[in-house]
Amino acid sequence: MARIDELLNTTLPLLDVVWTDEGEAAGIPDPDNIGEGFELVGRLTQAESTIHMTHVWITEVDQETPWVREHVHDYDEVLTWTGSDPGNPRDLGAEIYLEIEGERRIITTSGSAFIPAGVKHCPLGFIRVDRPFTFSALSLAPEYASRRG
Repeated sequence: MARIDELLNTTLPLLDVVWTDEGEAAGIPDPDNIGEGFELVGRLTQAESTIHMTHVWITEVDQETPWVREHVHDYDEVLTWTGSDPGNPRDLGAEIYLEIEGERRIITTSGSAFIPAGVKHCPLGFIRVDRPFTFSALSLAPEYASRRG
């Protein structure tokens, strides 16, 4: 196998993660507007990877919908959300909320949040989603792991 084949991911495998801070495992109903989660970078396809990156589509919802409860990681994490309007890529097409160490922000633009190791973050959820957007989480660790904040 050529080196490039070990490093490319063209299959987008479904995530192989036990989620404890979102959906039913967290005591929150599974949101209907969350697509299947895929691994963009990780050990499912790139055995040498020391990071883990997810990708999911978020679809329309017209009522407040919680998704992820407060938690913490032992590694740095980057959360990203990107709108789907190529004519206005900064417009998220949604109103979402995110808390970091108990401070809530309402977000309506494409963007990201850097979460240092040990920092409590979330809840995360949707106030409304008018147009689909993508959400990714980049864990600066080979596998996703969390604990209650």
